[in-house]
Amino acid sequence: MLQEKLMSFALMGGEWVLWLLVLLSILCLTVAVERLIYSFLNSTPRYKLQEAITAFLQGGDTSEFKKHVSEMKGMEARVLHAGVESGQQDGPAAAEDAIAGHIKLEKLKLDRGLVIIGTTGSNAPFVGLFGTVLGIIKAFNDLASNTAEAADAVMAGISEALVATAVGLMVAIPAVILYNAFQRRNKARLGELESMSLLILSRFKSPNFKPSVGEQVD
Repeated sequence: MLQEKLMSFALMGGEWVLWLLVLLSILCLTVAVERLIYSFLNSTPRYKLQEAITAFLQGGDTSEFKKHVSEMKGMEARVLHAGVESGQQDGPAAAEDAIAGHIKLEKLKLDRGLVIIGTTGSNAPFVGLFGTVLGIIKAFNDLASNTAEAADAVMAGISEALVATAVGLMVAIPAVILYNAFQRRNKARLGELESMSLLILSRFKSPNFKPSVGEQVD
């Protein structure tokens, strides 16, 4: 009974696998476009941020720096604002914890959806191979039921089956490239953010640092 059901499933061929691969490619492309839009909308203007950081490190007022970063949009501004705000209230240790926590949160936001692209890139060749196997099974079944045109039936069936493997590779290769590109970009952005955060923390930890009026730094 089970063998008959599995055989019936196999004889459906690999056409549905091709449609699955097409859907996976569309899904990957959709996620990639969404990630690009998110990255663009959540980027802090680098020139303005560098200006504000330089002024703060050269002895600028902490409240003024916090005001500047609060007026900026993007991941970098949010993390630095959280660190400076905690540093003003509870000191360098609190600022360090706040920055570390916000960086982890922003990393989760940056990586959201990338698992879909990565999984597709890793498994699309196997999905295509599965479609090929189903196609070959169907081809040999056609051979058994139609021996008069055996050669033509087998060759045509195998040719159609191999298309699934080719499509699987066509889906997997761009997906792997996209995944690696996003991972490298996210790693670079987080690295820059950590560097900026360390510079801000160095100002709070400096023995010559004097809090602004109204600030409470331990």
